[in-house]
Amino acid sequence: MTQRLLRAAPVLLVSALALAACQTAPAANAGFLQTYDGLQTKEGTLRVSVRDRRDDAASQGVERVFIEPSVLSPGAAEGIAPVDVALVLGEVDRQVCYEISERFTVLPAPATDAARVRTAVTRIVPTGAVGSGASAVANFFIPGPIGVRPPGTTGMLAAEAELVIEGGTQVAALAWARSANVVGMDTPSLSRVGDALQFAELFGDQVGDSFAPKDRAVRAIATPDPCERFGPREQPGGFITRAVTGLYVPETQGVRSQTPQ
Repeated sequence: MTQRLLRAAPVLLVSALALAACQTAPAANAGFLQTYDGLQTKEGTLRVSVRDRRDDAASQGVERVFIEPSVLSPGAAEGIAPVDVALVLGEVDRQVCYEISERFTVLPAPATDAARVRTAVTRIVPTGAVGSGASAVANFFIPGPIGVRPPGTTGMLAAEAELVIEGGTQVAALAWARSANVVGMDTPSLSRVGDALQFAELFGDQVGDSFAPKDRAVRAIATPDPCERFGPREQPGGFITRAVTGLYVPETQGVRSQTPQ
């Protein structure tokens, strides 16, 4: 019995670490949303924290949307260079546009009779580049999709967004956060904001799900693509780079800095 317990101990330890590592705590309200009333915590999401609300009747009446450029909340990116912050904001804009365009008609400019999507990045925790590089090397020799990241090298992205109609009424709102896992499938990166950039896609996915009516089907991309200014939607070079190096490389993913408005 003792020998069996000793043999099982490493497995149990890794399992416990993986469970603890995949939990993301909710981020504190940043004060960006017009109101936080009615936000409900989405259950069954350990890896990501989701709090959202939607007025289904009101969102059903929304068809045309203008996406405002995302902003950075005060103190959300302490110690992170402005050039890296611009990359995160640009990627958030891109991913939000992609998902909104599959559910609404995205306008190139504001219109008095159109809704607005407002977004703020409320926290960026940097990725530890040295530790991530070591992880990429170590994970190369670990079979299977599960990788290990040194504690203290994992990054985070937190953001808030709302859908506002004419007159300033909040139709839908989202407070979202995602931390990289010490044990899991998050791809390490040498970029200081590698984790935050990767999580922008997950945030965009949730914006689309939280803002669109439940019965609104995903639609074909309009021609011309309203999100074309952010770059092509498909980035096969990024997949190849990950497969070869084990790293997330922003330059191969089509990431672009947010352009000053």
